[in-house]
Amino acid sequence: MVDGASRKYGLLQDLLLIVVSSFSMYYIAKSVVSSLPLGTDPEKEQHDQARVKAAANLRRLDRSRDESDSEDSLEDGRRRGTRPRKADLELDQYESQIALEVVAPEDIPVGFDDIGGLDDIIEELKESVIYPLTMPHLYSHSSSLLAAPSGVLLYGPPGCGKTMLAKALAHESGACFINLHISTLTEKWYGDSNKLVRAVFSLARKLQPTIVFIDEIDAVLGQRRSGEHEASGMVKAEFMTLWDGLTSANESGLPARIMILGATNRIQDIDEAILRRMPKKFPVSLPSRSQRARILELLLKDTKTDTENFDVEYLTRVMAGMSGSDIKEACRDAAMVPVREFIKEQRARGVSMEGVKPEAVRGIRTEDFFGRKGGGQIIMDNHAKQSSRRSRKKAGGSSDEYEDMEDNITVAESMD
Repeated sequence: MVDGASRKYGLLQDLLLIVVSSFSMYYIAKSVVSSLPLGTDPEKEQHDQARVKAAANLRRLDRSRDESDSEDSLEDGRRRGTRPRKADLELDQYESQIALEVVAPEDIPVGFDDIGGLDDIIEELKESVIYPLTMPHLYSHSSSLLAAPSGVLLYGPPGCGKTMLAKALAHESGACFINLHISTLTEKWYGDSNKLVRAVFSLARKLQPTIVFIDEIDAVLGQRRSGEHEASGMVKAEFMTLWDGLTSANESGLPARIMILGATNRIQDIDEAILRRMPKKFPVSLPSRSQRARILELLLKDTKTDTENFDVEYLTRVMAGMSGSDIKEACRDAAMVPVREFIKEQRARGVSMEGVKPEAVRGIRTEDFFGRKGGGQIIMDNHAKQSSRRSRKKAGGSSDEYEDMEDNITVAESMD
């Protein structure tokens, strides 16, 4: 009897020891595993920072809306008072990353009045893009065909004002503007780029009306090829599906007020399916003679000029074939010539530059645009041709002092 009781007591003791040791091992293993970084998001801190910055960015949009609302009538204010504030939107981690690319209108100091020579395109953008996008109630009652296009493409040679047009649209459209960079959609984790593309459209629906701008769109949505990387092809397919697929409309069947704005100087490299989704295509070509005159007027409006030795008509002629960016750089170099001369004169006299008044610097002359050592080859060549023609005409007794360089360029291009 004693042996049976002792064996029973020993068995209970062994069972108790096993249970206690099992529970101990469980809690020890649980504490060790929870302390390891495997169970946490390695980019949690980065995502938290993106969420905070995105909320601050959206609050800036609310402040811009409040300022615009204060300038409108009381009736409009009551109607807009029911709109949810953008800072109160709930965003996931991918939408927070895209929200960092939302641009507040006051951050862009470029308006349509600052763009010279593109009045026709600007007017078309206002009538067919901005107004239907921001004021659909003015168009929807007439016809459903008057809705804003799903995509707009600006194409043409470099330096002709495509990006500047996009900046002006962001400043004056009144719509939320997402400046989408290529690096934003590029992620090291497989599948995250697709989720970021989806976040672009989900955030755009929450902020609509929205304009999504993609500069150099041919680099993101170029031609699909057989040897293309799988991740790149998936991003393009996801983009096109969300852009014009089954989920591109709301519950009422109306298209979302989202427009994709692209800019490129290589339209031939864009995929055909992407071009089909951008029905509005605006060619932004090299400026004509009247456009160059308008660009010079805008660039030199705050610049001191020597009226007796400044011939804007001649400059307009010899700048044929130059883009708007080239004309701006030519004006920048010309404006530096009087300053450079003045500094040399003051140094030769031994005068301190601190006590010099800016009014003592002479104005820009026509000759300041020529003789530069760097850049400006087009204007230099046109000036040389124009000077030789003027000398020949004067020797022959002709009274025509100028010859239109643009006509000669057009003839040369047609011969090529």
